[in-house]
Amino acid sequence: MNQKEFMQLVNPFKDKLFRIAKRLLVSTEEAEDATQEVLVKLWNKNDSLAQYNSVEALAMTMTKNYCLDQLKSKRASNMKIVHNNFTDREAGLQQQVEDKDTWNWVERIINDLPEQQKLIVQMRDIEEMEFEEISKILDMNESAIRTALSRARKTIRETMTKTHHYGIG
Repeated sequence: MNQKEFMQLVNPFKDKLFRIAKRLLVSTEEAEDATQEVLVKLWNKNDSLAQYNSVEALAMTMTKNYCLDQLKSKRASNMKIVHNNFTDREAGLQQQVEDKDTWNWVERIINDLPEQQKLIVQMRDIEEMEFEEISKILDMNESAIRTALSRARKTIRETMTKTHHYGIG
């Protein structure tokens, strides 16, 4: 496969890899590095990519593993979640401020979730991936994923409810 064919293969899911990386890593630069690293590794597997049922699932798994390795390293000890695609551009200024504030609270709550729940929330609720796809990437059965997602959502909901009823959490 030549470079053009390779890019046609990975372009449809390249942004998704970046968003997963950004969910787990400190900054845009770290996420870009992670995405680039995974694409280079995929390119190096170029001759054997045909044997995989889903190159996208392979790439997502590679991204997850790379990012988790980065999280384990010393330089990754202060990583945080950043996600800026929440605010509706058509909403009024007041609504945008409220949306941003709400999203900032949700971000903090998600950031405090265990790594596995954090990944599952990102993949299911933000990337809108199917349970079967998440199952393959995380090497978990679907019922365990549903349970972890339910617990994560419950934590988010309960924390947000406390925040709104009692002020800051």
